Amino acid sequence: MSLSNATLQVVQPEPDKAHMMPYAPAVHIVGACNLMYISGATASPLYHNHPHIDSEHDHSNDIGVQTRNAMESIKSILDTVGATWSDVVKITKYLTDIRDADGMHAVMRPYFGDWRPASTMICINQLSSPGARVELDMIVAVPAG
Repeated sequence: MSLSNATLQVVQPEPDKAHMMPYAPAVHIVGACNLMYISGATASPLYHNHPHIDSEHDHSNDIGVQTRNAMESIKSILDTVGATWSDVVKITKYLTDIRDADGMHAVMRPYFGDWRPASTMICINQLSSPGARVELDMIVAVPAG
C-alpha cells in the first residue's frame, strides 16, 4: 500500500506469530516521512490469541510490572526497525486509575533517559483485557536507512 511516496510496512518482531493478532504491532511508513505508529501495548504478551484466552492475560496488579511489560513489548518493535527510545516522538498513555501515573512514569523514565517525547495521558474505565491497568501507544520517527 502506498500513500504519496511513502510505503506502509507492518512491523512483526515475531512474524511466525502474526496469525494470532487482528492488528499490527506497528505500522512503519517508509519513504517521505519515515513514521511508525505502534499499536497499544499492555502487560499482556505482544502476541496473544484472539479471541482472548484468559491464561494469556494473567497480570500482576503492580503498575510498575505492567508498565515494564508494555515497554519491553514496544522495545522489541523498536529493535526490529533499528529505532531507539529517543526516536519516539509521541506517546499516548491510557490508565484505568490516574493515581498510577507516578508509578508508570517511574518505570518509563529509565527507558527514555533525558528524552521527553510529546505525550497525552487518558484515564479510562477499562482496557482490552481484565486486570490491565496501563496501555501505551507511540509514534516513532524511524531513522533513514
